[in-house]
Amino acid sequence: MSYMDCRKFDLSLISATDLEDVRKVFKMKVYAKVSIGSNPETEKRTPADKHGEMNPAWNFNMNYTIGESMVQHHGTMLVIKLYCKRKFGDRYIGEVHASMKELFDEAYAYGGSMVVNFPVKKGSVNSQGVLKFSYRFGDRVSLEKVLLAEGFANWTRYID
Repeated sequence: MSYMDCRKFDLSLISATDLEDVRKVFKMKVYAKVSIGSNPETEKRTPADKHGEMNPAWNFNMNYTIGESMVQHHGTMLVIKLYCKRKFGDRYIGEVHASMKELFDEAYAYGGSMVVNFPVKKGSVNSQGVLKFSYRFGDRVSLEKVLLAEGFANWTRYID
């Protein structure tokens, strides 16, 4: 039997401040899409904040199971994209990219969890605003690859 080393990664999108006002007439209702690496199956999203406009607050938790290689080697990015919800097509506000390895290395010294602030970027230049989130890495566990083939969703029920 072959095994793969994994760990839980818990992410809480807390809030953003001073975002660009991409909707001049109506209220901004901001939500975030989160993905890890280039895998579209990891995408999750927050509900839209209906009150904060350029300063949304979500306090929204997301749980992932990630391969250990994501925190051992550079290259896997946590990507958080911010959008303004609109009836006729949502408007892009900006995004944050963070290296999973760097997040892990920084949090390791603090027991595996941290609260961080990242500048929101649009293209290669700083847009405006700051995104605040917290995260926690669980302990490394070995899983049978057969179990992994059945899907992470089924497995995460059993490790809480």
